[in-house]
Amino acid sequence: MNIALLIAGGSGQRMNQDIPKQFINVNDKPVIVYTLEVFQRHPNIDAIGVVCLEGWHEILNAYAKQFNITKLRWIIDGGKNGQESIKNGVYTLKEDCSPDDMVLIHDAIRPMVSQEIISDCITKCRKNGSAVTVIPCAEAMLLSEDKVSSDQTILRDRLARTQTPQAFFLKKLIWAHEEAAKRGIENSIATCTLMIELGEKVCFSTGSEKNIKLTTTDDIEIFKALLVSKKDEWLK
Repeated sequence: MNIALLIAGGSGQRMNQDIPKQFINVNDKPVIVYTLEVFQRHPNIDAIGVVCLEGWHEILNAYAKQFNITKLRWIIDGGKNGQESIKNGVYTLKEDCSPDDMVLIHDAIRPMVSQEIISDCITKCRKNGSAVTVIPCAEAMLLSEDKVSSDQTILRDRLARTQTPQAFFLKKLIWAHEEAAKRGIENSIATCTLMIELGEKVCFSTGSEKNIKLTTTDDIEIFKALLVSKKDEWLK
């Protein structure tokens, strides 16, 4: 079974809005519903779980019914940070799923994830045992110690910008969070960084510049533009 685990446990303070950013309405539909619909449509996603901010479970469940998200099986309490939220999701799946099931961990605030990205993530995870969605780094990269100046560059050819989904088999995720607890690792930025901190190698799948993470109000404006944009026929 392939399970999408959406992480929606954050409050979205950088968005500076009255409600969490995953529940902001864009064109009369909450951001999280756009994300749910993508995984709902994918033929190789069998079930969906959402790690949700406390106090929003019933609202999420109501949206799932309104927008016919029939694959939603679990609504799980969020944690104090991203790592704990993912752990809560993983441990819930542990009770209901096979250790050999694949889990695609995805930011609920990446609503523009495509069917192709999901498919490649599943394929690469089946082949390599893991799949972290990445895109190349196109910009010049500078290293700064004081955040206001720099005298060092980083070769961009050696860098990969991570996105989600990030796919692993459930048994590997259970191991990672149990091992993190033993080693006192409590606030790794993402599943891929946690794996690397534990000495593991992760493999890549193909992402897209369109697969944006909605962090600021500027990102909301970009998202609105992407919703109405169409690829020109002359573009390959």
